[in-house]
Amino acid sequence: MTDEWRGWQEAAQAALYGHEGFYRSPLRSPEGPAGHFRTSVHATPLFAAAVARLLTGIAQELETGTVALVDVGAGRGELLTGVLAALPEGLEVTPYAVEVAARPPGLDPRIEWCAELPSGTTGLLFANEWLDNVPAAVAEVDADGVPRYVQVRAPDGAERLGAAVTGADAAWLERWWPLSAPGERAEIGRSRDEAWAAAAGSLAAGLAVAVDYAHVRDARPPFGTLTGFRDGRETRPVPDGSCDLTAHVALDACAAAVSSAVPHASTELTDQRAALRRLGVDGDRPPLGLAATDPAGYVRALAAAGEAAELTARGGLGDFGWLLHRVGLPEPG
Repeated sequence: MTDEWRGWQEAAQAALYGHEGFYRSPLRSPEGPAGHFRTSVHATPLFAAAVARLLTGIAQELETGTVALVDVGAGRGELLTGVLAALPEGLEVTPYAVEVAARPPGLDPRIEWCAELPSGTTGLLFANEWLDNVPAAVAEVDADGVPRYVQVRAPDGAERLGAAVTGADAAWLERWWPLSAPGERAEIGRSRDEAWAAAAGSLAAGLAVAVDYAHVRDARPPFGTLTGFRDGRETRPVPDGSCDLTAHVALDACAAAVSSAVPHASTELTDQRAALRRLGVDGDRPPLGLAATDPAGYVRALAAAGEAAELTARGGLGDFGWLLHRVGLPEPG
């Protein structure tokens, strides 16, 4: 690390994915993402079971008994492991873990570990809390009302304003995140748009799903959302490789990017509460009468309801955005 000033996108790319980066180095993050923040995957097996049902439904639509499951930003393979355990008999799945870190020991040998997206797969591509870790440039409005790139110094996270935002980045801001008042900030989401369009476009047919912290044009946060996480706690974002660097995703912009780049892809943007309820995760308490007829079953059902309630809670995981693209599939009935 040096005292060089760089834009946030370049600095975060090195801090997260460089040779000694937070996600690549086993010394910096031996436990993987689970050691620093808790996702829906880590919260309860119900999430993986819901993804298994989603994959099963896609296989039925495709009228095939063999499908691919591509987990983008796979961590240590927790989601794939959970989905494989929850699959019904008779469905053959080729699981791909797309991750920059090395393959963890003891992982199910059926899981193909790869640094790049596989091309031409048929089935389900799932990206849970991946896009928020795709580095993005940061802009801030100066005293004269001009959006400028925010530069950062890696060792201490100090910031300063750099050149004015121009070209494609300026056009993106104007369309998706207009800035006007001095001090307003935005994460320029073009890098996320391009990453997600490439991911969805890698499918030959099936469903691409991005699940993430999200906001839409009418409700952008005025000062951006860039932050850090270390050891389960939110921390000041410093691009020195010692912490996760994350910012919420403009999923509406990602949706438009796929619509422009991927032919015949239909799009839905919803929230996790609605998406999981469709997959049978609703958080409803079991009927009290079950406690009398099957006390042990009632306790199990009550525990499952509590876990489901966490996944679908307003103000929590239930507010996560779900962006779904049906590629080469008919519109749902």
